[in-house]
Amino acid sequence: MAATALPSNGEQPGRSPATKSCDASGMAEIHRMFRVGFGEGSALVAGVREGDADHADRVAEHLARLSTGLHGHHESEDTLLWDRLEERAPACAVHVTRMKQQHAQMLAYLSELDRALPGWRGSGRAADAASVTAALTGINAALAEHLPDEERTIVPVMEHVLMQDEVETLAEHGRKSGPKGNMFATLGMILAAQPDGGEQWQRKHLPPPVRLLWRTVGTRRYERYRTSLLM
Repeated sequence: MAATALPSNGEQPGRSPATKSCDASGMAEIHRMFRVGFGEGSALVAGVREGDADHADRVAEHLARLSTGLHGHHESEDTLLWDRLEERAPACAVHVTRMKQQHAQMLAYLSELDRALPGWRGSGRAADAASVTAALTGINAALAEHLPDEERTIVPVMEHVLMQDEVETLAEHGRKSGPKGNMFATLGMILAAQPDGGEQWQRKHLPPPVRLLWRTVGTRRYERYRTSLLM
């Protein structure tokens, strides 16, 4: 007997549509950070005065952290997600193919940004900033296409064919591949991007001691970090 093809949303035959094998909502939570972070990138670049290499260095480092984070996020999907989805939800293959194509386009824009940042951070000149801004324009256009598409077509499949430990492994791989150091900056960016300012995210992802550390130490450090990007 021929195998029964899975629906495009990855539901198992005979399983209730409401039944989920995992919670993959963390995907959208991290996507928000990239939307906000790259979305404000051009304004941060424009706020650097001509020739102010110190300020340019701070903003460039911030953008480099975002780039490293998105590289790592996509690397985790390329390494751990796509093959599993194609194997377990064959009808999702068309969506996976599109995701791979979108990742390739994003990689081109991220690589353009990575090449442009060193020259600008060393000079602070508007002429060098133009290449950074052009790369950011491409990244934001690609994000506007890719992230909603992934949340609409991939996340529902994940929640029907992956187990929770596999989702957590995917997230951990992304974290390990992301930027190192300055934990409070990364945490602050994630929290600031959430609709409620991160209160629900903290309760969901952070144990009480870490939430206390954030309130007593992290918030002030993140505020100083943000100030350094603006002046």
